[in-house]
Amino acid sequence: MTERKPPGVGFESWVDRQIRDANRRGDFKDLPGFGKPLPDDRAPYDELWWVKGKMHEEGIAVLPPALALRKEAEDALEKAYSAPSETAVRRIVTEINEKITKMLLMPPPGPPLGKKPYDVEEVLRDWRLRRG
Repeated sequence: MTERKPPGVGFESWVDRQIRDANRRGDFKDLPGFGKPLPDDRAPYDELWWVKGKMHEEGIAVLPPALALRKEAEDALEKAYSAPSETAVRRIVTEINEKITKMLLMPPPGPPLGKKPYDVEEVLRDWRLRRG
């Protein structure tokens, strides 16, 4: 809305007219959140509500380094089990083991990692069994 309120026109009637005109033009159709419930207004105020909303919208999660590596290690193990060759399994497990070892030697602040490097030969045995 770029036009200014004309002199002599009441503010309320001017705003009402702007809304009515926009509604006729269809400016309110397909607005994000249309038909969805309003957020809970009884929740305590959070100063970072917009940051959290944007992170949720973008699919971003922030975890402490140890928890993030724990998740990465679990994902790497699943990736290794679906790898096409023994060489790929060894490469995947070796890469994640290097990260785990590095974090065990220099733990970051926060919760402990609670993981040890994977046994490459054991992962290979499991990989062979899964392939049948």
